[in-house]
Amino acid sequence: MKRTKFFNLLVIGLALTCVVVGCKKRPGTITPLPGRAGTVPEGPGPGEIMGPGKGPTEGPSGVAMPDQPGHIGWQEDAKMFEADTVYFDFDSAAIKASEKAKIETVAAYLKGNSSQAMKIEGHCDQRGTEEYNRALGERRALDVREALVRAGIAPERIETISYGEDRPADTGNTEAAWKKNRRGVFVLLSPPK
Repeated sequence: MKRTKFFNLLVIGLALTCVVVGCKKRPGTITPLPGRAGTVPEGPGPGEIMGPGKGPTEGPSGVAMPDQPGHIGWQEDAKMFEADTVYFDFDSAAIKASEKAKIETVAAYLKGNSSQAMKIEGHCDQRGTEEYNRALGERRALDVREALVRAGIAPERIETISYGEDRPADTGNTEAAWKKNRRGVFVLLSPPK
């Protein structure tokens, strides 16, 4: 009898421990570039904002980076590069050859305007689970970010965020609508005046 109660308490305790550890919020990180060496500093999770007074952290290449999101209070302009939105094939984060010129246009602008930064939003169509689409949107944003870094833009000037299927460009339920929703959007960030 005592052994059974002890065993039941042990199982309940173990289950609660697993729930607490499993539900523990994973600290956010600066979005890493695949294949880049180095460690990624811990920061806020998606949608979280670090409070004031935090110092810079060290980025993937050992470069001091601002707190993440690194451009709090910066003005956002989603219209400037609207025509340069990068579109993706179904279930893919690979940048098509036809889209590379758009990334080069954005890189050229950023090279000539060193005080500005860029946020890349990853989006998906509504097919797939919410979690899958969030991850796919992140891969899309990271691939575009990596292309900008390869073009010579400092990684600390580029933020990424995935909206998955949450912000469709077209709410239709057709292939034409889905094509518009599978995208990477450039949002220009300008320092506060």
